[in-house]
Amino acid sequence: MSVMTALRHAEVRPESEFVADVWSGLSGRPKSLPSKYLYDARGSELFEQICDTPEYYLTRAELALMRSSVAQMAQALGPELRLVEFGNGSGLKTRLLLGALERPVAYVPVEISASALAGSCAELQREYPDLQILPLQADFTAPLTLPRAHRQPRRTVLYLAGSTLGNFPDAEAALLLQQMRKAAGPGGAVLLGLDLKKDPALINAAYNDAAGVTAAFTLNLLARINRELHADFQIEQFLHRARYQPILGRIETDIVSRRAQRVVVAGRGFDFAADEPMRVEVSCKYDRADMQRLAKAAGLQMQQLWSDQQQQFAVVLLTATQS
Repeated sequence: MSVMTALRHAEVRPESEFVADVWSGLSGRPKSLPSKYLYDARGSELFEQICDTPEYYLTRAELALMRSSVAQMAQALGPELRLVEFGNGSGLKTRLLLGALERPVAYVPVEISASALAGSCAELQREYPDLQILPLQADFTAPLTLPRAHRQPRRTVLYLAGSTLGNFPDAEAALLLQQMRKAAGPGGAVLLGLDLKKDPALINAAYNDAAGVTAAFTLNLLARINRELHADFQIEQFLHRARYQPILGRIETDIVSRRAQRVVVAGRGFDFAADEPMRVEVSCKYDRADMQRLAKAAGLQMQQLWSDQQQQFAVVLLTATQS
């Protein structure tokens, strides 16, 4: 999962698309449900609670890194840039970066949720009254046409904080990075947050907190489907399961059926075997070789890397490879 709220795509999706996505996922082998639907109002609230659990190291590690290294990042990015952030930019990480940049020309937050976009922009405009803020309501996984600033920037930098990229399998992650490279344009750059590979016990604990907040977050997806798609999931007959796969370098989160059962979603029935999983999320972890491989697949190269003292989280600066 990601600390970004950018995955709240489902807030504005029509019910017909929600139905189609769920039907398609439940018809697959193995079954799956799109992770973007985890973030309804209750899901977002639970995710904020996850970030405060003692086991969830990601948020603390990233903030520690930003506090210690944001001045170096700003220097590497250079002055008078247009900063484009994928996701809701009201958090502390965004403020730290904006506060460190030298004479930024404009800030462009890209967010699918109109309400989240309006709220974050209002807060940031109060804090940075001289900064031109150009909100863009869009799905950042699709090609974008970025708004122009009043002043010509020296370069455009696309910022993807948290571990959002890790929610995409490698092929999709490379495609997203390709789109970011194209949006940044000539001389542009990508600033990217990545969760690092580490002790599997630490990773597993982060996705299986003792208080059960992550389990409630995952199972809330079934409650949402029941409520919005007139389904009849008996939530107590399903369980949360998150396991780190060291060979694949990722957490795989499933909702598992406790018994054989049949569930109806929007008038269509689906059968579950006992112990049958539904994949709801992956969260990839990276080392330097993974980063270089992914960057190369997107036509990018690593320029700099910053990590926290415990080597739990990294922020990397990527630029286009020279043709």
